Amino acid sequence: MSKIQSIRGMNDLLPGDAAVWQYLEGKVTQLFASYGYQNIRFPVLEQTELFKRSIGEVTDIVEKEMYTFADRNGDSLTLRPEGTAVCVRACEQHGLLYNQTQKLWYMGPMFRHERPQKGRLRQFHQFGVEAFGFDGPDIDAEILVLTARLWQSLGLSDAVTLELNSIGSLESRANYKQALVEHLSGVQDQLDEDSQRRLGTNPLRILDSKNRNTQALLKDAPQLADYLDEESRSHFEGLCALLDGMGIRYTVNPRLVRGLDYYNKTVFEWVTTHLGAQGTVCAGGRYDGLVAQLGGRSTSAVGFGMGVERLVLLLQELDLVPRGLDTSADVYLVAAGDVQLPALQLAEQIRSHYPQLRLISHCGGGGIRSQMKKADKTGAQLALILGENEASNQQVTVKPLRGGAEQETIAQSDLLERLGALLNKEIAE
Repeated sequence: MSKIQSIRGMNDLLPGDAAVWQYLEGKVTQLFASYGYQNIRFPVLEQTELFKRSIGEVTDIVEKEMYTFADRNGDSLTLRPEGTAVCVRACEQHGLLYNQTQKLWYMGPMFRHERPQKGRLRQFHQFGVEAFGFDGPDIDAEILVLTARLWQSLGLSDAVTLELNSIGSLESRANYKQALVEHLSGVQDQLDEDSQRRLGTNPLRILDSKNRNTQALLKDAPQLADYLDEESRSHFEGLCALLDGMGIRYTVNPRLVRGLDYYNKTVFEWVTTHLGAQGTVCAGGRYDGLVAQLGGRSTSAVGFGMGVERLVLLLQELDLVPRGLDTSADVYLVAAGDVQLPALQLAEQIRSHYPQLRLISHCGGGGIRSQMKKADKTGAQLALILGENEASNQQVTVKPLRGGAEQETIAQSDLLERLGALLNKEIAE
């Protein structure tokens, strides 16, 4: 019988890799909380209509990439391909946006049926930030300053660059789309296949084409900046002034448009050259019309999504994963003989006194020699040996596994104090 394998592009995260994820999650969680953003969590399954109405039916995500199926009731459900629309749905459903502002963050898996490759998976994970009810460019600036602080704390400041653009209002984009289509229609046969298809469905995405011939044809195309409405232009200038004042370096990229229909005004990407073609590690922008589009009141909103897998790859590529990240134990409790109950009791006594201590209590029996081998493999600093004699005499043998110090047998009543002296101060406290 053949073994069942994981689905292509949906990867397992093994214990040896999980420590890097936990390190990153800890950094992000602490940072978001320090800026006053509250955590929100929502299901991975949503009604398909949510994404058709928000992302746009003629986008690649909806047309090609969503995992959509009919459940047993005949309802069309979709594994969430992104988090912003889901966050808006949750906020509206639970009244979080009624006459109030919100700063929220989330993390979790997203799903898109794409060709799996390095940095691009079918099940991928994101950190997301969404801020609702703030009109001015100061909130745009805050979330960009927030991400810049994250790069600094991870050692990535020199590895990522910020690209900015303003795509204006719905009306200004409609005027620009018309001018762009008129220009490109004259050279339609020279466009790449995807761009030819997008010319009639989503022409702004042509600006983001990676095809060199198409990019050459765009050099003489109309510029989106020339079609911006005054409000969008003023908002963007205000944002740039704030970033300049904060010392945040950026490049204005007039062809940056993002791939989702709900964006307006500010759009941005943090990109790197260290991951090949998958160079975007964080991207987002404003989506002031989305709440109303999904049935709520008109609400200003801005946010971003940040790819966990790509950030982990970047940290590994640049050798920025801290050396201290490991799953090794501090103490290994060897239980030799019929001492299961006193071993459990001793282990819990130690854990109660030292909550941060990583203690592995041996289970499953076996001789002292085999248990000591397992203790050594865990990387533990100390082995505590509890045999039948030690248990009956209320003693324990302490054997250092690193550094060559001699083992000693002490009273269990003295063990907690002795551990404090043998182990590092952080754990002892």
